[in-house]
Amino acid sequence: MSTLKPLQIDVVSDVVCPWCYIGKHRIESALALVPDVPVKLNFRPFFLNPWVPREGISREDYLTQKFGSVDAYKGIAGRVVAAASEEGLVYKPELVARQPNTTDCHRLILWAEAIGKAPEMKQRLMELYFRDGGDLTDVNVLVQAAADVGLDADDVRKRLATDEDVARVSADAQEASEKGISGVPTYVFAQKYAVSGAQDPNLLARAIRQVSAEINAQAAE
Repeated sequence: MSTLKPLQIDVVSDVVCPWCYIGKHRIESALALVPDVPVKLNFRPFFLNPWVPREGISREDYLTQKFGSVDAYKGIAGRVVAAASEEGLVYKPELVARQPNTTDCHRLILWAEAIGKAPEMKQRLMELYFRDGGDLTDVNVLVQAAADVGLDADDVRKRLATDEDVARVSADAQEASEKGISGVPTYVFAQKYAVSGAQDPNLLARAIRQVSAEINAQAAE
């Protein structure tokens, strides 16, 4: 049993951000490189596209508004698809038909956190979106995703029909923005050091070991 104080890592990200999809895999790879360092990994909400309405919009409209045209995104998408593939991940942008507002996705991650399944919930939502082209504005898709990781489907359906935790998720995302986080993923170590971008696992592993050593040295003083 480790006597080290666990290092808190807050991963600020959004489920429809492809670099966050890649970044989640990289932070998990980094953790595997430092198995002797105790870590508490938290997933915190961020709205990559806060202007998208709660009901979502068509992917074509989204790409036109954000990038100027559907074709303008293709070059960008190609680079991200290749980067995802290098991590063993699948991104099929051509399957995505609808761009969601991710408030409900972040609520599901929060509710999954209560049963220790936040990483699984986030992964499931990302796989649905990036790999399968799933419609994350469809309540049936969200309920099934929640059930897939162990949440009660009927309970989730009822909670999604309310405004439960909408204000909390929005406040958490706003707090990240107020702290200066504008690009995601951002990894915040011990609530004091931030590393932005889907960094190489080796770099992240070094940061984990370094900050863990620092906070434990401080705790021993």
